[in-house]
Amino acid sequence: MPEGVCRSPITERWGQVLGLTSSVVARVDFLGTGNAFSPHGRMHALAMIDEKILIDAPPTLLAQMRNGGFSTSSIQHLLITHWHADHTFGFPFFLLDRKYISDTSGDSSLTVHLRPGGKTLLSDLCNMGFPGSLADALEQSIDWDENEAGILGETGWKYERFPVCHTPETDPHGYELTHESGFRLLHCGDSGPCSEIEKRAGNADVVLLEMGMPDIGEFPHHHRPSDVISFGERHPEAKVLVTHNYSSGRGNEEGFPMPSLHGSIHQLEDGDAIEINSDGSFSLIIK
Repeated sequence: MPEGVCRSPITERWGQVLGLTSSVVARVDFLGTGNAFSPHGRMHALAMIDEKILIDAPPTLLAQMRNGGFSTSSIQHLLITHWHADHTFGFPFFLLDRKYISDTSGDSSLTVHLRPGGKTLLSDLCNMGFPGSLADALEQSIDWDENEAGILGETGWKYERFPVCHTPETDPHGYELTHESGFRLLHCGDSGPCSEIEKRAGNADVVLLEMGMPDIGEFPHHHRPSDVISFGERHPEAKVLVTHNYSSGRGNEEGFPMPSLHGSIHQLEDGDAIEINSDGSFSLIIK
């Protein structure tokens, strides 16, 4: 959609069979699309799949879920990309809400998928933020999974984790997520251009790229608008969606203006979504 046009609920479709014989079997909701600074009109980047899978736990997580009418108790799997605060500091609040508000009986299962050492890091965060309140939940209510690939329970999704180019101290990774319909989402976490993303992009239906910095210098750990554009030119077969955006959301005059990106590249806004059909085709739902 051209820049500056007022938004209304719109559906853009891709795939060989466009809703003629298929039905919606999965959904990805983008509850936030901003970078660490939460630009005007954006909360921190956060993707939720089928109300069962979260990718990362930003500080604004509870507000984002409540704004969408979602419950923390429905989340069965949490996938962590790296240790930066805008991707992990919501974890203590997420766990606190489950224990005292949404899942007081402790019946809801939760598996946290993360890199080695992650359990200690997240536990320390919880114990620092809420001393004595979450120790039992950390030990009894969570399955900690350090496998690099696996099946996400009975959700219909499987994942493979891969290294990306970001601040090395944060152990940055992305996730290649494949649905049983055949749809494939490449969630690149926070990353600048890197060989692992290039290698996997050719097999993806949708590539979710961060764009954390403007074109004002060299930033190897982030994609800039020029990097996103060149990536789209190299991979025209994939739909490129931009998140972790440094620019303000549409309609906001303060902060960085939204850059113009050509072709089929779409800069996500908070509340956008993907609906996936049983044949693997998909629709982009623009809020």
